[in-house]
Amino acid sequence: FEQPYYIAYALWATFISRATANWTYEFKMVEEIDQGSINSLLVRPMTYFEYYFSQLMGYKVATAFFSFIFPILIVIGFDLPTDWSRTPIALLLVFYYLIFVYGMSFCIACLAFHFNKVSSLTVTKNLALWLLTGELFPLDLMPETLKKIFIMMPFSSGVYIPAGFITGRFGWDVVGIGFASVTVGIAIVSLLGFVLWRKGMRAYVGTGA
Repeated sequence: FEQPYYIAYALWATFISRATANWTYEFKMVEEIDQGSINSLLVRPMTYFEYYFSQLMGYKVATAFFSFIFPILIVIGFDLPTDWSRTPIALLLVFYYLIFVYGMSFCIACLAFHFNKVSSLTVTKNLALWLLTGELFPLDLMPETLKKIFIMMPFSSGVYIPAGFITGRFGWDVVGIGFASVTVGIAIVSLLGFVLWRKGMRAYVGTGA
């Protein structure tokens, strides 16, 4: 790809990665379990999972429009490669990926029922996603074998697939892989989260605030 394609990818990747970030809510969830303030949430009509999921999605939907004003203006101003007709599908994949990311965060938070300093796993996870999602560099630059493996993983839908799809790096077949892999990922983290939550509730002693 020529230079404008890499500039366009870097631009879109930066803002898409911000849209799919969830570490602040993850820290809150871990902290509440550590400190015992989760007690006040357990008696509410909605579940702990639903409580933070609704907050996350509400925040992302409310800020999505304003977050993408800047890349849109820059792309138009510098005439960077962007296929606007693909934008709705790419954004749909981004929000679908958010469900998977939240599932991972919920699983990590549930570990706080059994371990201390679980928030350190959040930092490790974020560093791993920096590479796996394609935020650090496009996955095209990886060796062919690794590239295929990374694209087949649900993490590539966090940055690489939506950003690459918008900038015309590949076609609809890769987007289909993205939706399929995220679906499998959601199923796995949902099952894991359910098991971890049940075990956490059996081990939890609400002696905090």
